[in-house]
This record gives sequence, C-alpha cells and structure tokens, in this order.
Amino acid sequence: AAARWAEQGRNLVYRTVHRIVAEGDLVLLQSEGEFGVPVTYWDLFRVADGRIVEHWDVIAPVPAELPHSNGLF
Repeated sequence: AAARWAEQGRNLVYRTVHRIVAEGDLVLLQSEGEFGVPVTYWDLFRVADGRIVEHWDVIAPVPAELPHSNGLF
C-alpha cells in the first residue's frame, strides 16, 4: 500500500514520536507527522522472537480545534 501511496504523492512521514508503551509482546507507538495533511499515528505491534509479527495502525487527521484543553498528546 505504501508504494501505491507514494506513486500518488502521499508519503507516510513521521515527524515526532510522543510515546512508546510496551508490555509483554505488545508495543504501542503514538506519534505525529504528515500524510498529505498533518496526522496522528497510532501503531500497535506484536513482537515475537525479536521481530514484528503483527501490526495494526490508525492514521487520523489532526483536528483544527480540540474540544478540551488537554492537548493532542
């Protein structure tokens, strides 16, 4: 999928990693970057024998305004 997006001029660009949380065989990465527009990335990895064996992600546009004062991260 990433190759098709790159052909369309849409590259996954990670700018800042805000949080990494790991427990057992799971690692959660919370970051921000660009995917044509400013976005947040949530990546969840399952690791076995030192390798990533599964990956789930959410890519969401950064909202212009938040409904609270807690910040995005």
